[in-house]
Amino acid sequence: MYRLISRTERFIVISKDPDVSVHRDRSERGLVMQLEQDLGCKLWLVHRLDRLTSGLMLLATSAEACNQLAELFRQRRVEKYYIALSDRKPSKKQGCVIGDMVKGRRGGWRLARTRENPAITEFYSRSAGEGLRLLLCRPTTGQTHQIRVALKSVGAPIIGDPLYHERVEPAPDRGYLHAWQLKFSLDGETYHYTAKPDRGSLFRLDTVRDALDAWRDTTTLHWRGAGTVAAPAV
Repeated sequence: MYRLISRTERFIVISKDPDVSVHRDRSERGLVMQLEQDLGCKLWLVHRLDRLTSGLMLLATSAEACNQLAELFRQRRVEKYYIALSDRKPSKKQGCVIGDMVKGRRGGWRLARTRENPAITEFYSRSAGEGLRLLLCRPTTGQTHQIRVALKSVGAPIIGDPLYHERVEPAPDRGYLHAWQLKFSLDGETYHYTAKPDRGSLFRLDTVRDALDAWRDTTTLHWRGAGTVAAPAV
């Protein structure tokens, strides 16, 4: 269900498995309930990941710490890096997707050309072997299905995504979206966490791992930031 990455006085960091709900869902226990039982303490959810998505999550050990950490997310002072796999090339190698998120069909979302409350996602892509593209995404905002919709909008839907990628046979063993890195500062101390994906046969391919290693240091890439986004790629 999860892997414990770090435990501090004010928060814990875990790597969530794919196909695990944060709250109680089809399973008897949700992730938060299981963590509280395993660690023997009350936890507060700072942010969320979709059931499909694996990777890094922050949970606070007090309401005060939760408010502090949640405020960092609200102020966009948490750097978040996700990786995804697609079986298609995006319309451009790198860029920024920006637009309002509006309800679509079958419980999904779509990207509009308006910018009243836009979702903002920057991305890079590279080959990860024959028929595979690895995408590195840096969402500035944190809206529902944001990365999944952004990649669909540039022609590179995520492998195994039941809403935004058409059905294929054989079915992929997971949805290939993973929260890879988190970086933030709290009370003058900087925290930087990385969790490589350890679930999914495609993530274990040498070609994918080599492609990911080339991005180990995300500071070497040029990120535009929230104030200077490119035109919408929709």
